[in-house]
Amino acid sequence: MNRADKERVYDEILAEVRYHIGKSSDPVARMATIAALLASRLRHFFWTGFYLLRDGELTVGPYQGPPACIVLPPHKGVCWAGIDRGEPVVVPNVHEFPGHIVCDGRANSEIVVPFRDRLGRIVGVLDVDSADFDSFDDVDVNWLQRILALIHAEVRPSILPPP
Repeated sequence: MNRADKERVYDEILAEVRYHIGKSSDPVARMATIAALLASRLRHFFWTGFYLLRDGELTVGPYQGPPACIVLPPHKGVCWAGIDRGEPVVVPNVHEFPGHIVCDGRANSEIVVPFRDRLGRIVGVLDVDSADFDSFDDVDVNWLQRILALIHAEVRPSILPPP
């Protein structure tokens, strides 16, 4: 997908997310909706979901795709890199990432984007895997951060469906 098409699709997804999540302030419901919208609209996302930081562990949360690793070993892999660095991590080839955790052998590239609660604390990550190499870039980082900011934000319900 070229850059302009990707921007357009993300813009539409953002409108859809705002429309749907305004109906509930529950963060888990919002995460489930976000995972479903991303997975259904971006076909190269074969695993799309959340890992939540709970009692020092990263535990799988709402997701779309094949079965996931339930708990990720501390401070290993791409998800923990996102937590430890406090910033998004884009991996063009997961086979070259030191300590990569294989949950599904079809994954070839990955993006992890940490998200925060209302107090600014990192509470988890969005993790997306692709079977293609080099699937993610700064466009994904920008739009996914904007979408994830809505998990704990005040969002008014929209009366109009997205375009």
